Amino acid sequence: MQFSARLFHYPHILLLLLLLSVPALAQQPVLMPRQPAGKPEAKPQTAKPATVAPAAPLTLAEAIQIGLENNYNIRLSRTDEQIAENNVTRGNAGQLPTVNGNVTRNFNRNNINQQFGTRDSVGNPTPARVVNGGTSNQLNANVAATWTIFDGFGMFIAYDRLRTLEQSQRQLTRATLEETVADITSAYFAVVRESGKIKSIEEALKIGQARIDLTQARVDVGVSAKVEVLTARVDYNADQSALIQQQEALSTAKINLNNILGRSPRLDFQPADSIVVARDLNRDAVVQAIAQNNPRLQQAKLNTEVATYDRKLVRASRFPQIGLTSGYALNRNINNAAFAGTQLTSSTNTTNGLNYGIVASVPIFDGFNRRRLEQNARIGEEQSQLLLSQTQLQLEAEAEQAYAQYQNRLQLLELEEANILLARENVAIALERYRLGLLTPIVLREAQRTQLDAEVRLLDIRFQAKQAEIVLRRLSSGLVQQQGQ
Repeated sequence: MQFSARLFHYPHILLLLLLLSVPALAQQPVLMPRQPAGKPEAKPQTAKPATVAPAAPLTLAEAIQIGLENNYNIRLSRTDEQIAENNVTRGNAGQLPTVNGNVTRNFNRNNINQQFGTRDSVGNPTPARVVNGGTSNQLNANVAATWTIFDGFGMFIAYDRLRTLEQSQRQLTRATLEETVADITSAYFAVVRESGKIKSIEEALKIGQARIDLTQARVDVGVSAKVEVLTARVDYNADQSALIQQQEALSTAKINLNNILGRSPRLDFQPADSIVVARDLNRDAVVQAIAQNNPRLQQAKLNTEVATYDRKLVRASRFPQIGLTSGYALNRNINNAAFAGTQLTSSTNTTNGLNYGIVASVPIFDGFNRRRLEQNARIGEEQSQLLLSQTQLQLEAEAEQAYAQYQNRLQLLELEEANILLARENVAIALERYRLGLLTPIVLREAQRTQLDAEVRLLDIRFQAKQAEIVLRRLSSGLVQQQGQ
């Protein structure tokens, strides 16, 4: 008692003893099972988030197969290709004869009143010849054939034009197919990215819950203020809010993919493939493949050929046109009210026979319309060349932009892949130090936010690098071949 009384006379000594005892009091009741502060292992992107309902797995190959079968843009383009293919015929180009059959049948009912100006032997006028309801009918039937044998070679030019149009439509279908596959691939990996972000937020929530438990334990033993628990819960609720918003983003990404696949937007699935970025794309190889294989560029080249054929067709119309004609005709006329002298009788007249001949047409003057059409066709040919140059320049610019992004994202990807391990190790150490009472809640929260930002940033950069890779493969027409392998 005497020692205690003396101790109160030295308040600074008492304060020092209390401060020394605080770490011991803080460590005894709040110790949790110690976790090694080593480097954490990277978690797979395809791991299903705990807060996402289970669904059937969907691989990228399966998604592409579904899209190729159901996507409406591809189906419409294929029907256009079928129409273009059906148009490539000799008859559509005017190289084959045309044969038409015609039949006409007419029925008549007439009242006949014949009055002659002569008189009989006694001087009286000759009586009129009257027939009421006299009937007659005519039958006309013929088969006519025409065949153009020369039109300035326009029919051959038209056939080549139809074949070129078919090839152009095939290139358009191919471009639509490759662009759709690129959209499917990008939309699929967007789902993977949003799912990975949910997984990262869930990890942040686990750290937030551990922080709440540790802080609450300290409050229970009286070594921390309740405000620290409230702050921890506020931060935890903020992360939960971010999780809810991210779940909405994942749902939107799934709806977008289902729409491209041409199936119900309510159909749920779980992505089974992760984002793996190829790191060996070469700029020169991409540029060369664009010049040789890009369907948009090939279509532009074919369109220049179509424009040339259009000009040649107008020029061919200046030449004479020579054709052969032939036919067979049958004409029959039945008159049931015919007069033979003074007798009322019926008559039947029938004619039939074969006719044939040659028809020649020479354009002489049409108000300078052919010259106008030829001038417009020549301008259209120049326009097609300009469009070809424009398409080639646009493709090269798009490739350069995508390759620059690709190279940049690869560098950032290497940096972020190393940075994420540091961020995870930093959080593990910070949580351990906070458990021991050697770290403030603000510093722990900052480490937690740094890790979450690093996780999200890594997912975004990996997705952007994959997008650039997809664009380069689509431009070089290698995306479909790659998926087919």
